Amino acid sequence: MQPPSGEQFEIAFGDHRAVAVEVGGGLRTYSVDGRDVVAGYGVDEMASGGRGQMLIPWPNRLQDGSYEFQGRRHQLPLTEPEHANAIHGLVRWAAWHVREREPHRVKLGHVLHPQPGYPFSLELEIEYELSERGLTVRTTATNVGAAACPYGSGAHPYLTLGTKSVDDIVLSVPGRTALRSDDRGIPVGTVAVEGTELDYRAAQRIGQAKLDNGYTDLERDDAGLARVVAEGPDGSGRTLWVDEGYPYVMVFTGDIPAVERRGLAVEPMTCPPNAFRTSEALVTLGPGESHTASWGLAPTIEVGE
Repeated sequence: MQPPSGEQFEIAFGDHRAVAVEVGGGLRTYSVDGRDVVAGYGVDEMASGGRGQMLIPWPNRLQDGSYEFQGRRHQLPLTEPEHANAIHGLVRWAAWHVREREPHRVKLGHVLHPQPGYPFSLELEIEYELSERGLTVRTTATNVGAAACPYGSGAHPYLTLGTKSVDDIVLSVPGRTALRSDDRGIPVGTVAVEGTELDYRAAQRIGQAKLDNGYTDLERDDAGLARVVAEGPDGSGRTLWVDEGYPYVMVFTGDIPAVERRGLAVEPMTCPPNAFRTSEALVTLGPGESHTASWGLAPTIEVGE
């Protein structure tokens, strides 16, 4: 019987194990020494709450599903009808296929063909690679059409530290600026985090906080990497890093029925929500041009590792 997420692509390196899937090209599971790093989903389940999905050609929400690009108006299906938004792109339920495969890595590909609301052609590749450092995910989009196109991407992993809820997680986020959103999830402005409840630059326990906020102006190291760190009561940790291709991260405490605060979503994003309308950090790909961005997970399973 075919699993709801289609073909399963397992990779391994030492005691690291991960499974990417045909449906959406997403990450279903990742574990180290038998302990879950991401709050994934079973082989007999559909992805829910966006778990592990890839968000292309835009991450997060697009107000009214409509936008203008180079003088033409486009209308996308409203995939979040309760808020009249188009959400998380067009590839979450599409079939992806193996382009390259080794025991420790797999590269999946998908061609996004022109369609109503997005009449552009993209060649897409996602590479999952395990090493002693953890999991690295590289996403590349190439415009294979005859005209320029708008592009953004993101990913939707939920981190877990084995706790019953995210309340006991100690979180640090390197964002100096946070997005403020309305009740539709559409940004209405930014705020410097200093002195606000959104300042997680110094690690603090999540507790009862409900987060569904984008962060930008990220503090980075000399290699250009920014790191979101989550630590559990036992001292284990999860570090999600992003390269300079991702100037935004969304942090979401999983306050929806599908998750019920059992996992902490840390979502790399090349642009903020609603970027197709605002053009904020939006990538424009000319014919033949490509965009690559990488993120990864570096888990600390036991104190002192």
